Amino acid sequence: MSEAVTRTVTTPPGLLASLDPLLREWLPRQRWFAGKGRPVTGFTLVEATELLPAASKLGLYHLLVRAHQPVGPSSHGAPGHPGDCYQLLIGVREALPPRLAPALIGHVPTGPLAGRTVYDALHDTRPSELLLEALRSQARIGRLRFERDPAQDIRSGLVPRVVTAEQSNSSVVYGDTFILKLLRRIVPGVNPDLELPLALAREGCPRVPAPTAWMVADIAPTADPVLPSGAADLAGQPYVLGVLQPFLQGASDGWELALRELAKGEDFGAAARALGRATAEVHTALARALPTVTLGHMQLQLMVDGMIERLDAAVQAVPALRPYAGGLRSAFTALGDLAAEGRTWTAQRAHGDLHLGQCLRSPSGEWWLIDFEGEPARPLAERRMPQPAVRDVAGMLRSFDYAARSVDPPQPDWAETCRSAYCAGYAEASGLDPRTDPVLLRAYETDKAIYEVVYEARHRPDWLPVPLAAIDRLASTGHLT
Repeated sequence: MSEAVTRTVTTPPGLLASLDPLLREWLPRQRWFAGKGRPVTGFTLVEATELLPAASKLGLYHLLVRAHQPVGPSSHGAPGHPGDCYQLLIGVREALPPRLAPALIGHVPTGPLAGRTVYDALHDTRPSELLLEALRSQARIGRLRFERDPAQDIRSGLVPRVVTAEQSNSSVVYGDTFILKLLRRIVPGVNPDLELPLALAREGCPRVPAPTAWMVADIAPTADPVLPSGAADLAGQPYVLGVLQPFLQGASDGWELALRELAKGEDFGAAARALGRATAEVHTALARALPTVTLGHMQLQLMVDGMIERLDAAVQAVPALRPYAGGLRSAFTALGDLAAEGRTWTAQRAHGDLHLGQCLRSPSGEWWLIDFEGEPARPLAERRMPQPAVRDVAGMLRSFDYAARSVDPPQPDWAETCRSAYCAGYAEASGLDPRTDPVLLRAYETDKAIYEVVYEARHRPDWLPVPLAAIDRLASTGHLT
């Protein structure tokens, strides 16, 4: 193992001010920017680290910046929102070669980088190589800390390539050996995208790639005094920035695989059954690795109240939901009634945002689950809370439905076959069929479908009939498959 590298760094004054006008234009155009539809009114620098000297042919800065925006689209003149914190890797060159044109941020007119061109450095080979070497050598550069699993070897010289598919984060593949996921929207605290795969690796669970290395930032509380609401207690905790894992060469994305099978008219039942088994194996390992809790009447009622609150807000936002409101509410009140009668449920750590796109299948038919970050829009503390594992099952059932209704003509029978096979596979590995708890499963699938309706109405109106078909079913029955 190579020796750890430790070095201090200095950052020129006025760096963020000189980048400000360029970032205001560039940042909202990025797929992973969470504040779309609201202008960026300013930035706060949380941390800046010079990884390569800006005065050289190629400079490189690692930035954590908080982007300030109005509270909402109609809040012109309202007090500024504390803002989300983003991780940026800013490359600095005299001019960009044509291959880096898509990564352009802009030309800096003033300040310490005046006359230079800045760009998203993840698209460039040398900066990506530097990150891998820092992980391999367990470097400490300024407040950045690069850690690794000593049992796993990281070879040098692996050729990097950025993943160009749309993602809510950014990824770089190294020589078909590793993939580095760089989190873009950063919060302090224990991130489940590192925490849960590490816990599963300790349990020897083969369904999740074990983290090879990871990078964090140790930020002083005074460096980021303006944290989002509810996160002030996290001040001073490390910010998880990225995770390096083995690259699953030849694996197929579950969503794309399902659509291909649909297009060919192929049966997906055996694959869905195997995915159900894989999901149950992950849930069982997580229940062994991390504490579980029992949800009683009070906890369940709070959960039901949250579901009803989201329903009421959705009905106001999407008029097409109004005819179904009573039936949808019954999905939640039925769960509350069971809780009031003394029924309890076990809650545990789970994936939190499970769907076909979060699963990979090997050429031999084995499934892996990836991306344990949870729903990024939800607070970190909420994403780390134990919950009934059936929430993940409900997310996957909705994903089968989405795949079947995204083709023309829709294939609802295909979805039903997959849903049934998935639950059967889950039961084979866990000993518990999710369909034997129909009230809980219906409540979670209904909550997910309501979320989908609001999302599609705002972002993809042409897709609105997909979740509305599920809404029609869920409002009228307690049976899922």
